Amino acid sequence: MNISPKEAEEALASIHNVTQKTRHSIAAGGASISLIATGIVWLIGFTATQFLTAPLVVWIWIVTSIVGSVFAIFMGLRTGKRVRITSSAMMGKRIAIFWVLLALFAAAAIAVAHPTDGKQITTLIILFAMIGQMGMGLLLSFSATWWTVPVAAVALIGYFFAPGWFYLWMGLLGGGVMIALGLYIRFRW
Repeated sequence: MNISPKEAEEALASIHNVTQKTRHSIAAGGASISLIATGIVWLIGFTATQFLTAPLVVWIWIVTSIVGSVFAIFMGLRTGKRVRITSSAMMGKRIAIFWVLLALFAAAAIAVAHPTDGKQITTLIILFAMIGQMGMGLLLSFSATWWTVPVAAVALIGYFFAPGWFYLWMGLLGGGVMIALGLYIRFRW
């Protein structure tokens, strides 16, 4: 079968249009909001962990996590009304079950590994969270997977090479990467 240059050009233009529509759908969805909210929680929580005492840090993490989660859920529901598929309720349940099971497996792994300090526990939690996000990305959108590797790498580099500044490192670089990526997806896609 021979394809004329004009037909090839039209096919490439169609592929480009589908790619752009997919990117716009992702940008219009809750992915960017979730990344920005999580990045802000990490930025505040890890920076507080670096500089403040334990009782106050616990409350900062609790409050920022609740506020960030409520905001992300509210915005996700709001934007989700524009992007709806028939099986979204079932998919939502499966995603929730996946994250609950992953959290249970992470807790079991931490109990078995018996980390000796907060940095080890934090690094394991971050790695499990990135594994979970990568799993979600592989199921829902390949474009949502690539950023998990740099965040995991930042966590490992900070853990091994900047242990004295690990929490600040994670706040600025881990949280910063998520905020920057969320903003990029939201405004550039």
